Amino acid sequence: MNKEEAVLNEKKYNKLIVVLSIVIPLVVAVLFGVKIDVQLPVFLPPIYASINALTALVLITAVVAIKNKKIKLHQRLMTFAIVLSVLFLVMYIAYHMTSDSTKFGGEGTIAYIYYFILITHILLSIVVIPFVLITYVRAITNNIEKHKKIAKITFPLWLYVAITGVVVYLMISPYY
Repeated sequence: MNKEEAVLNEKKYNKLIVVLSIVIPLVVAVLFGVKIDVQLPVFLPPIYASINALTALVLITAVVAIKNKKIKLHQRLMTFAIVLSVLFLVMYIAYHMTSDSTKFGGEGTIAYIYYFILITHILLSIVVIPFVLITYVRAITNNIEKHKKIAKITFPLWLYVAITGVVVYLMISPYY
């Protein structure tokens, strides 16, 4: 694929990226208002927190792989990280549709730390969506130079979201 074809392919994906970047947060927000009276067979927060931890490990491993020129492994790991993120999102929505939100019970400085981490986690989880999608599209359309440039921004954002998801769970877990 030449550079011109890569740009055309990338442009095809751009509309989808914009739509997904808007629709995903809106759907999540709407579904938070939907309550289903169903008892889930498992308690999801430790499961989706573990998925966040695994995502962080996969992201780090993928960076190590690409630095060692293991391109196929890097590609597989990044695709797996996206699958994990989607799985997390589905479980997160399922939990919040079937359970009441848990209030953080800490007070003083720890409460400020918790809410800072929680708010930055939520905001960056929205911001990272288009970054992940654009980075992925640039890779699959073989626009590697642009892929590398945006990946340098996407990686720390995505890693922060994955790690802070675990931290938020650990901080609120005593109050479930």
